Amino acid sequence: MKLRTAKFGIGQVVRHRKFAFRGVIFDIDPEFSNTEEWWWSIPEATRPGKDQPYYHLYAENAETEYVAYVSEQNLLPDESGEPVRHPDVEAHFVRDGDGAYQMKQGRPN
Repeated sequence: MKLRTAKFGIGQVVRHRKFAFRGVIFDIDPEFSNTEEWWWSIPEATRPGKDQPYYHLYAENAETEYVAYVSEQNLLPDESGEPVRHPDVEAHFVRDGDGAYQMKQGRPN
């Protein structure tokens, strides 16, 4: 498998291409790194390839906040300028003037 360079970065706000959720990226896997059970649970017609970056998001939709794991092909930049309300965002990031999030310095592991 040939690894690609990640299109999005940590702290960037993104939205899902098909589903109504958005979030802040807090980690990136250069290729799929979740369980086989998780991957096979995705319907075959929409199952993304494993040979692309996958992003961990502090995500939100209209009803709730959660952590999401999303393939690069299913993400787009979020250009709404709206802050993300997920409670872990404030614990780990500060929002800059452009609406992106920067990791807090000296945060505990």
